Amino acid sequence: MSRKGQTKPREIVPDTLYNSITVAKIINYCMYDGKKTPAEKEVYEALDILKKETKSDDIMVTLEQALDNIKPKVEVRPKRIGGAVYQVPTPVRGPRQLSLAIRWLITSSRNLANKQFHSFGKKIANELLAALKNEGASVTKRTEVERMAEANKAFAHMRW
Repeated sequence: MSRKGQTKPREIVPDTLYNSITVAKIINYCMYDGKKTPAEKEVYEALDILKKETKSDDIMVTLEQALDNIKPKVEVRPKRIGGAVYQVPTPVRGPRQLSLAIRWLITSSRNLANKQFHSFGKKIANELLAALKNEGASVTKRTEVERMAEANKAFAHMRW
């Protein structure tokens, strides 16, 4: 923990096409070795596919719905008491909810080893479409985390 006080969150510049901070964060999470242009291309391709599949006028509303289905409400955090470490369920703050949702979306898209999806943009679009229907690997990850918190509900009084 920093001795100089809390760190301020960095200002993220919205992306150029949709003027959205959420899309900019997704692009930044997709980026490898600082290569932003290929990451932008893949994310924009995924959003175009999502727009065609859902036949939605406003793609940002659809994206927010998919991310809301991935966002966890509660998670477990370890707390050491005496010699034992307890998994204490705690509510997840808003910015962390979004970052976990985007991280799980990208990770599950990367792990999607299906031959019919050749490009990463198609994999992201497939995972977003699955998240809209409350299925897919990222939604499974969310339910797993929330189930773990429910199982450790007895330790909720140890929250700091």
